[in-house]
Amino acid sequence: MDFGLVLPTMPKGASPEGIEAAAEAAERLGWSAVWSTDHVLVPHSAEREYGVIYEAIVSLAHVGGRHARLRLGTSVIVVPQRNAVVLAKELASLDALTRGRVIAGVGLGWNEVEFANLGEAERFHVRGAYTDETVRLWRHLWSGSEEPFEGRFHSFSDFVFGPLPAQGAALPILLGGRSEPALRRAGRLADWYQSSASGPDAFASWIPIIRDAAVATGRPMPTLSARVNVRFGDFKAGFYAMSGSPDEIAAEVDRFAELGVEHLAVAFGETDPDRVASAAERFDREIVARHRVGVR
Repeated sequence: MDFGLVLPTMPKGASPEGIEAAAEAAERLGWSAVWSTDHVLVPHSAEREYGVIYEAIVSLAHVGGRHARLRLGTSVIVVPQRNAVVLAKELASLDALTRGRVIAGVGLGWNEVEFANLGEAERFHVRGAYTDETVRLWRHLWSGSEEPFEGRFHSFSDFVFGPLPAQGAALPILLGGRSEPALRRAGRLADWYQSSASGPDAFASWIPIIRDAAVATGRPMPTLSARVNVRFGDFKAGFYAMSGSPDEIAAEVDRFAELGVEHLAVAFGETDPDRVASAAERFDREIVARHRVGVR
């Protein structure tokens, strides 16, 4: 298993200094990736988490230009809220500029009000079909094909697309989600699957669904990843987090690893530059180091 850091691009308190401190720590500690989060114009009901949030792709471009070793992932970008062709261009350009370091994490979205705020109220109700077509469209454009594209939402025959991603059509596409349709979509379409705010027990129940869908479509099993909150010490909240002593957190990491999870993206709930760097350093020292030397 390797490790990535969820950048503190949100909530209130997020700052360029905090984002830079997180990216610097991830690169210095030898972690493989950093991840950004996507929301654009949420209602007041989501203000606490997403009222302040730096744009997902712009944040990765900033970090990618300063840290040449880190992979750059969206976790996850809400595709149906956006123009799929413009997204294809943005992600291809970022991959070309960063010499092939992008992981395109995709989600369907859940906040109907936000869709309406962005002028896409009707698309909320067809967001699964729109996402399916977007994945097909991206791979078509990123391959360099000049063949026409025909879909439900997009149709074009006279087009030129460039630059191509450094990774070409192999630029990895990650899908998230916990519903059965989302899990089957990941098996059918994705190169990676990433859970969010869920523990190993739930994850274990999802793997057969993903695998069955992959087998049915003749695709390899996606690389498995989990995005998790980490809090040292006692922690009570309304969402899943790895918490407790270092031994307890390490045991939870081991359970993910035993399921075949290959990448863990961790979020510490800190925006202060010193605190986010300190949390990453402690996690590396007390948790990651055990995996480096094979201690269980």
